Formats: sequence, C-alpha cells, structure tokens
Amino acid sequence: MSSLPCRVNDPELWFAELPQDVEAAKALCTGCPLRAECLDGALARSEPWGVWGGELVLAGVVVPRKRPRGRPRKHPLPEPVGAVA
Repeated sequence: MSSLPCRVNDPELWFAELPQDVEAAKALCTGCPLRAECLDGALARSEPWGVWGGELVLAGVVVPRKRPRGRPRKHPLPEPVGAVA
C-alpha cells in the first residue's frame, strides 16, 4: 500500500488546478492495482473533486478533462435582440 502512486507522490497533485498537473496525476494512476476500487469509491462517495482511479471527478461525476480558467464559453451567448452587426 505504501508504494501506491498517491502515497509516494505529492498529494496536492491529485487536487491540482493546472490541467497539465491533473493529466500527470491521471498518468501516475495508470499502473495502480487499486485504480478501479479507487474510482468506484470516489463515485459512491460523490467526491467533490480530484483525480480518483485515474479519472478526473467533479461533483461526483467523471469528466474527460479539466478546462482552464479564462477559457472561452462552451456555448456562445445569444445575440441581444435588436443588435446591429
């Protein structure tokens, strides 16, 4: 158990803000023997955020990747009524 990636690396990495750090944590989980149990437990507990079992979990749901701050909107805002182009 003491050789698990989350035990021998900086624990903050699994709760990182930067997308490249999140991806690094996910990569470290790749060979972990507890990967499936870790993810199952996180989903069962509805973990608020972090990398669990090699997946990014936000609000108890697996998300494909972390979108950085200052990102463009996922869906553009509608044009205001009467806007002149």
